[in-house]
Amino acid sequence: MNFREDDFIIRDFAFASGETLPQLRLHYRTLGEVRRDDYGRVCNAVLVLHGTTGSGAQFTRDSFAGELFGPGQLLDASRHFIVLPDGIGHGGSSKPSDGARMGFPRYGYRDMARAQHALLTEGLGVDHLSLVMGTSMGGMQTWLWGQIFPDFMDCLAPLASLPAEIAGRNRMIRKMIIDSIQCDPAWNAGDYAEQPPGLINAIHLLIVMTSCPRQWQKEAPSRAAADAFLAERIKAHAGLLDANDMIYQFAASEDYDPAPGLSKIKAPLLAINSADDQVNPPELGILEAAIGQVKRGRHVLLPIDDQTRGHGTHTLAAVWKHHLADFLTDDGLK
Repeated sequence: MNFREDDFIIRDFAFASGETLPQLRLHYRTLGEVRRDDYGRVCNAVLVLHGTTGSGAQFTRDSFAGELFGPGQLLDASRHFIVLPDGIGHGGSSKPSDGARMGFPRYGYRDMARAQHALLTEGLGVDHLSLVMGTSMGGMQTWLWGQIFPDFMDCLAPLASLPAEIAGRNRMIRKMIIDSIQCDPAWNAGDYAEQPPGLINAIHLLIVMTSCPRQWQKEAPSRAAADAFLAERIKAHAGLLDANDMIYQFAASEDYDPAPGLSKIKAPLLAINSADDQVNPPELGILEAAIGQVKRGRHVLLPIDDQTRGHGTHTLAAVWKHHLADFLTDDGLK
């Protein structure tokens, strides 16, 4: 498996906000090698997009790569060229914590998609994708990819996402996360020497937002176990997150509303959600109402069972990969 990790620099990147960054760095990982068809067009590239606060590194774990990218598997890296970028504001890509703090340009999901497109076309020489797929925020960006670049891909597979404006409880929790940081005097308008206590309050909300009641009851069946479970997760998040980065990461969803453009999506699309996802609860009926507007769209709702893990089911490929395999077989992944 040919693995590469590198940075791509986009010069004078113009954001939708009107701001410009002289050098926007996009960090990325690739597996495999590019293959072209008889006409010189790339015919084996797959783009995988991560969720809020995450990075492309999460797709190199056994729970994802070990189920999809290995020899003989669905997206075998010996046959496919797999691109795992870190979105703007995430991972090794340009972000507020690099030094600009709250002076960093305001970015949205559409900015992130345009930067990903530049990485592919200008940085990696990829002029076509066999598949765009993503989880959570990456799933939302997958819906946007189908609209902004409708002829660029053969198939789309958004996971753990809804094709609608962020509203209701989802929006409320995101705003509470941002407010938990910005209302903390120690945040100091982003000019702090160490992470403000408000970051821990934001992490509390993030944990609730992505919780999985059934499985967490099994993993933490006593008061002591629950306290230890929570402490472990807070510590893990706190070691990875920066307060300013987190503000930007959650504010980025404010430009997301694919609903008016669903009919522009040309490629076959499979949306996969799980019934225990607290971020995208199925009782809202949003996906079922919207999927009919996608000409070649279909959806799967995974029932709650011992394998599902709420919103986190999106990175447990063993749970849903057979649905993706059926879809790609039907619609001809090259």
